[in-house]
Amino acid sequence: MRALIDTCIVIDLLQKREPYFDDAHKVFLALANRQFEGYISAKAVADIHYLMHHFLHDEKKTRKALETIFKLLPVLDTTEMDCKKALLSPVSDYEDAIMSETALRAEVDRIITRNLKDYTQSQVQAIAPNDFLKAITALNGEE
Repeated sequence: MRALIDTCIVIDLLQKREPYFDDAHKVFLALANRQFEGYISAKAVADIHYLMHHFLHDEKKTRKALETIFKLLPVLDTTEMDCKKALLSPVSDYEDAIMSETALRAEVDRIITRNLKDYTQSQVQAIAPNDFLKAITALNGEE
């Protein structure tokens, strides 16, 4: 299974945000154990940098956090066409529409997010981290 990991999940992990950290950590453990192919979007990289810098107030530590993420997750380019298609998307939040269009073009199976309400009109199904973990466990024949 191929999944685009939304910004909120990455930030949950890096900032150890409760009560979301445990699920985010489990998603990244499953990724490290090669239970699925995970990606982030180029659009998300700038958002992650901004949120981490605001959290850490330290550019070196912020860049180190991004380096760690780059080791774990390939980055899907966000194209001009993704941005243009997002303008016409039924996904009402423009930033989420860009993520949806990037995911669709890259042929990922799911978008892992806590923000399910904004993705109800996405052509790529959004899924909560705990539900995604259950799905890959079932898919991989582990009960």
